[in-house]
Amino acid sequence: MVALFTPWCTSNHLDNLAKSHMLNSKTQSGEDSLNLSQAETDAILAAVNEQLGLNSFNPDDQQLLKQMIESMGDSRGMVRLSFAEALGKIGKPATPLLMEAVANHPNPVVRRASAKTLTLIADPIAIPTLVNALLNDEDTVVKTSAVGGLAKIGEAAVPVLLKILASTEYPESAKGHAVWALGFIGAEAKEHLYREINSESAEVRAAVVGAIAKIAEEGTEEGAFKILVNALTDSSPMVRCEAASALGSLAYQPAIPNLVELLHHPDWETRKAAALALMKIGDRTALEPLQAALTQEEEAGVRVVIELAISQIEKQLEEDTW
Repeated sequence: MVALFTPWCTSNHLDNLAKSHMLNSKTQSGEDSLNLSQAETDAILAAVNEQLGLNSFNPDDQQLLKQMIESMGDSRGMVRLSFAEALGKIGKPATPLLMEAVANHPNPVVRRASAKTLTLIADPIAIPTLVNALLNDEDTVVKTSAVGGLAKIGEAAVPVLLKILASTEYPESAKGHAVWALGFIGAEAKEHLYREINSESAEVRAAVVGAIAKIAEEGTEEGAFKILVNALTDSSPMVRCEAASALGSLAYQPAIPNLVELLHHPDWETRKAAALALMKIGDRTALEPLQAALTQEEEAGVRVVIELAISQIEKQLEEDTW
């Protein structure tokens, strides 16, 4: 929300008003903002902040908004941040020009700052532009800034994030960013996530399990735990392991019988994930099943994890007796 200040008359106040007038004159004349000196950039910032403080900023001044965006290419980080914050206060009127900058500006510093500013505004109309930047921009910071914007937009961005995960065309890095964004969005995306837990794509189901784990962690949905437990029987080892890891991290004791059952699963990665989850939960009831599983386990990597789980639980029991 823009703060309102009572007008006061000092030389500083008059100077800034003069700068504001000079600024509007320059932008309306279409003066090239690419060649601004640091002093001119500072004058623009001071004038913009003055206008925002007096609630007199004109969001329809396209030339001024363009100059502000160009000024985010300044070599000084704090200046870039200040312009981003100012544009964030201006909000949705700045979105189209910021989208244009993210999509086409030749300076990656401006593209980065513009994507980060779209994160502050969180306008859903920026979703296609942010997705394009995530998938196609050559600059890794632009990519991460774009996915941050999608995460902040929230539920409206969920369908396209799920589409990225389901596609075979996009790189693993983009899918990793999409998984992170879904986890960040969390409970806000629950209706989409609960629906996609039955997706034909194992990658989508695994990502959904990770995001649902975030919802379960927030404690807002008891049904989230049920979905995680059911995912332990998924046909994909990727999904089973993700579910086991989530339940272990959440220390969800009601899942212990289900995890114990997985200690005898044909897939060794699933057995390993189950043992790790039981170790994290740390309940004494898992000790005997782990010891029994150890006598039957032939995979060296799984044996090591089971032995570690037994050791950790025994250690915890000893500490509890004190």
